[in-house]
Amino acid sequence: DVDFAKDKLAKLNAQAEDPNLWSSPELARKVLKDRNHLDAQISGYFELQARLSDSQELIELAELEGDQEVLNTVEQDLYRLRALVLKRELESLLSGEADSNDCYLSINSGAGGTEACDWAAMLYRLYSRWADEKGYKVQVLDEHDGEEAGLKSASIQVSGLNAYGWLKSESGVHRLVRISPFDSSARRHTSFASVAVTPVIDDSIEIDVAESDLRIDTYRASGAGGQHVNTTDSAVRITHLPTGVAVQCQSDRSQHRNKATAMQMLKARLYEEELRRREQVAQEGSNEKSDNGWGSQIRSYVLQPYQLVKDLRTGVETSQTSAVLDGDIDMFLEASLAAKVGNQSEA
Repeated sequence: DVDFAKDKLAKLNAQAEDPNLWSSPELARKVLKDRNHLDAQISGYFELQARLSDSQELIELAELEGDQEVLNTVEQDLYRLRALVLKRELESLLSGEADSNDCYLSINSGAGGTEACDWAAMLYRLYSRWADEKGYKVQVLDEHDGEEAGLKSASIQVSGLNAYGWLKSESGVHRLVRISPFDSSARRHTSFASVAVTPVIDDSIEIDVAESDLRIDTYRASGAGGQHVNTTDSAVRITHLPTGVAVQCQSDRSQHRNKATAMQMLKARLYEEELRRREQVAQEGSNEKSDNGWGSQIRSYVLQPYQLVKDLRTGVETSQTSAVLDGDIDMFLEASLAAKVGNQSEA
């Protein structure tokens, strides 16, 4: 409803111009975020409308002059415009409580030893390239190298509009089948890595965590980061004892800042668990936490003996494995979002 959206934007603009707004910084940030989000949506709508109008005018002129070349060009433009409209329609469905937020994305190697660590590093690259392509900012929060190659685990923060809404369906176990580059006999190996996506929560969402429920450990940061990082116990791990949820951060030279970031990550994990619980109750079902191995994967990436990436929830598949591993995963994200909305409609 464009008229409703424009009225809402006018009210948000009026709020943003109120000099008293910044007496509450949390409210001010929320108002500005909502205003910018809505403004982008409205601008995008009118941009699509203008492109369609221009195409219609070009078609009329080309038909009058009998210019088939222009008609062919406009036809291709309309195909691209149609794809963009479908994408915008999907984006409009990102209306969950935290869908517009930034997100934390964690990758952990599973069954498969060095192979799994290398697979975790491949997934790290995949999501980093996807985020770069979208214009999202990526910040490394924690990273642990494998003993021989790859990554045991890594956590990043992806910042940008709807980052959590798009990536939340990536949570689960990802399975890779390929000829091992670490096997001198060139045998086929199966590796697993798990991905967990949680929303970054702002100050307007209160998550109460009792200090007595926490175990806080400090340790020496690993990897690059300068002499100070590698010779002091600046890295922080926080474990929430009642749930067993554990997070860690070593992105900063300061232990205090790492602790603050880890606390934000912990609250995000607990908040995401609550969102998941509500969703399960709404669907009158529950999904047991899956193991990081056989039988629990959400997507399979087969490079040998054939090439195929298949999402086991939606059935979407492609033989363009190189493109997928380079970050081209929109087809899977869009299918997951459409399927989820379809299931909610049926319910």
